[in-house]
Amino acid sequence: MRGESTSMKQNWGDAPWPAVIAHADMDAFYAAVEQLDNPALRGKALIVGGSSRRGVVTSASYEARAYGVRAAMPTAQAHKLCPHGIFVPGRMERYAEIAREIRSAFESFTPVVEPLSLDEAFLDLTGTQRLFGSPLEAGRAIKREVHRRTGLVVSVGIAPVKMAAKILSDLSKPDGLLVLGPGLVREFLEPLPVERLWGVGRVTLARLNQAGIRSIGDLARSDPAMLAGRFGSLGAHLFELANGRDPRAVVADWQRKSYGEENTFEHDLKLDADQLRTTLIAHGEALARRLRADQVRARTITLKLKLARPLGGGRYPLITRSQSLRGATDDGAEITRVALGLLARVGRDEKIRLAGVQVHNLERSEPAQFGLFGPERIAAAKHARLNIALDQVTERFGHRAITRGLARAEKAAPSTRIK
Repeated sequence: MRGESTSMKQNWGDAPWPAVIAHADMDAFYAAVEQLDNPALRGKALIVGGSSRRGVVTSASYEARAYGVRAAMPTAQAHKLCPHGIFVPGRMERYAEIAREIRSAFESFTPVVEPLSLDEAFLDLTGTQRLFGSPLEAGRAIKREVHRRTGLVVSVGIAPVKMAAKILSDLSKPDGLLVLGPGLVREFLEPLPVERLWGVGRVTLARLNQAGIRSIGDLARSDPAMLAGRFGSLGAHLFELANGRDPRAVVADWQRKSYGEENTFEHDLKLDADQLRTTLIAHGEALARRLRADQVRARTITLKLKLARPLGGGRYPLITRSQSLRGATDDGAEITRVALGLLARVGRDEKIRLAGVQVHNLERSEPAQFGLFGPERIAAAKHARLNIALDQVTERFGHRAITRGLARAEKAAPSTRIK
């Protein structure tokens, strides 16, 4: 691991911390896992994602990033920027396996862990000084523990507020540690570009720039009434963040709101194409495995289709169809049945560029409540036994070891959990 960076302009003992919040973010996570499992890839320009002309980059090693390759970039563009790069498909099951070890490492420091995705989380370290020492010492310990358990490196930012901790971890990459003491947040934020703040996307950034606001300091010195008039409640929120005030706590009982699987096809497909049906079956099975692994069920299924009718600027029409069930499910056959039924509600003349399935309205799994007699109870018990067997085979041999029918889809990029 490389040398750490710290910001300690005041004595930890003289300035009490109102809260000690860490943001831990794995470095180039998917690419790092691939290099961990295949040492021959270390030091190479590695790009994870679909290799088709419509694929999307999901992760890139720092060697590839030196050529301008970034996540969410079309694979075709990545090929142009880095023609000698090594392209590999993603393996979400493996990344999820490593992510569980990372989460366990975080929870060995505090039970108050708020995951944002597979590879990053907030940790509330308030009150742990007697166990782990100063915030700086705790940050060092977190980095050591993650590396010990996984062989991977994590960048950590620690500050009295969430927003500053997130920015610090971003600035410390790769493999760094930045700590900012109380009373220094406003000074730290002053020169940073305003787009560093949460909630400042491309549209908001353009509007802020039009108002002459380019740095966080500019925003902090702006008239709150003007910001409220131009941006509504978002203006007031950004003003508070720019002045180093972020009251949001780390939420340990954070729950996922939805799961999704999708892929972009190499060639546009007709609605009655076997490949489209096969893809939806594969997505239904993948979603069901994830639901069962997390011990949740979903009550609403949504079909997502991107039509092959260019709107200009790289945009395409997106349509969705949803259906809610009487009872929540974690069964792949049920999810697939609904998704295929929703497909039948789409105009038959359309061609499809992308297809995805999402599940919403989640609830914790409870023992199934079936009737004492009748075919419903028998069928439900049969499906439950089948799913247990499928999960056991998948856990031992991988998700490609067994599929339902011809349910296997080549993806333009590995599906990710919605943040």
